[in-house]
Amino acid sequence: MSLIEIRKRSLLIETTHHEGGPLVDTPLKLAASCAVIRNPFAGRYEPNLMPFMAELRSLGTLLANELVDTLGKENVEVYSKAAIVGINGEMEHGAVWHEAGGWAMRSVLGEPKAMVPAVKAVASAGYRMMVPVHYIHASYVRSHFNSIEIGIQDAPRPNEILFALVMGTGGRVHSRLGGLLKEKVSVHDGQR
Repeated sequence: MSLIEIRKRSLLIETTHHEGGPLVDTPLKLAASCAVIRNPFAGRYEPNLMPFMAELRSLGTLLANELVDTLGKENVEVYSKAAIVGINGEMEHGAVWHEAGGWAMRSVLGEPKAMVPAVKAVASAGYRMMVPVHYIHASYVRSHFNSIEIGIQDAPRPNEILFALVMGTGGRVHSRLGGLLKEKVSVHDGQR
């Protein structure tokens, strides 16, 4: 029996044409693919979460592929992941997404080296969360530090988990604060 039972899915696409300055030639797109699943461990302590984490790789691949199909693999420059666990669960039930969601995005995108930012919480249905993103090849590219809000009005219910993956097509549209530029990434260690 599968540990993954999806109740609903959501795809959010945010397109930014300007931030008060001039219109940009190519708008920034940030997208979040979400799945709300039954939490198989809600209301009880489970000492071994490894089988759940392993099985979640298939969900991660589903969400990552949806984002690549939406944005185009060649356009993806930022990424992140998030989990909101219903109140009958625990933080560790969301932490399983670190490996499962991160692995899926790296695999689908051709193994970029930068760490995948993450955020997680235990919360009630309707909770909204800001998800940080950064450049997929180097974590210190300042122009690509950004965020997108995720959440679903009726999720997660107490015995559910909302898992999300986020990808985007670039940095902030009017970035002008210096720091490492993506064109200057040279070390190729995922940081600089």
